[in-house]
Amino acid sequence: MSLALTEATFKTEVLESSIPVLVDFWAPWCGPCQMMGPVIDELSSELEGKVKVCKVNVDENPELAQQYGIMSIPNFILFKNGESAAQQIGGVPKETLLSLVNG
Repeated sequence: MSLALTEATFKTEVLESSIPVLVDFWAPWCGPCQMMGPVIDELSSELEGKVKVCKVNVDENPELAQQYGIMSIPNFILFKNGESAAQQIGGVPKETLLSLVNG
């Protein structure tokens, strides 16, 4: 299961993480976001220990959405060593997110 982040936990869980972090910026009213939910949960299980998988509700955390320029959701950003390393926008197949993570 992916970890739900807030503005209060983002720095510790993402920016200070020793392993890469895939962050799903989403909202409950977003259809494509809902379709990606099971995919994100699968990735979370498959990548456990290698990549941390987290979710940010953009409605509840607007400052994070603004900080990372989130204009469309779902929006996936891979963070490595506290920096945004790769990004994918929209509902995509699991393989697309795996290739994003595996670079």
